[in-house]
Amino acid sequence: MSGGNPKNAAALPYRRGVGAMLFNGEGKVFIGRRLSAKYPNSWQMPQGGIDKEEDPKQAVLRELAEETGTDKAEIIAETKEWLTYDLPENLLGVSWGGRFRGQEQKWFALRFTGVDTDFNLDLHHKPEFCEWRWAGVEELQDLIVPFKRQLYKDILEEFRGLVDKIAGPA
Repeated sequence: MSGGNPKNAAALPYRRGVGAMLFNGEGKVFIGRRLSAKYPNSWQMPQGGIDKEEDPKQAVLRELAEETGTDKAEIIAETKEWLTYDLPENLLGVSWGGRFRGQEQKWFALRFTGVDTDFNLDLHHKPEFCEWRWAGVEELQDLIVPFKRQLYKDILEEFRGLVDKIAGPA
C-alpha cells in the first residue's frame, strides 16, 4: 500500500477535478454505469481530473468528450465553490496511487445540444462507462456510490433551479 494510510488521511491533499451534470431537453441528466470491479453497479455523472495548464472549463469539456464520446454540449452554470468528497478507508492508499484523500471538484451544468446517437462510450482508449441512460435528478443520489452521496446532494442543491428552466416551456 503506497501512502494514504487512513491514520494520516487528513494530511493528504485533495485531487483537483471537474464534474459534468449534462441535461437533455427534458431536464434529465446523463449518467453512466462505471466499469469498476470495486463498485460494479454504480452510476455517476462524468467527472475527472484537471490536466496541467488546463482550466476547469476546458477540463470539463475534455472529460465529457472522453467519457461520453461527444462534445455536443454548452456550459450553462458552474458551482460557486469547489466541492469535496473523501475516499472511504478501503480506497485510501489505493486510488490515485495513494497520493490523495479524495477530490476537490468544480462542477458544471451543461445543456446537451446533440442527439442520443452522438454518445459513444468506446471512443476513448480507456472507457469509464459500460452503459448510459438519462435519469431524473431525484434518482441520482440513490445510484451513486455511498461516499459521494453528500457531494451529489450539494450539486443538486446548487443546480436545482436549472431543471425547470431546461424542461420548461420554450
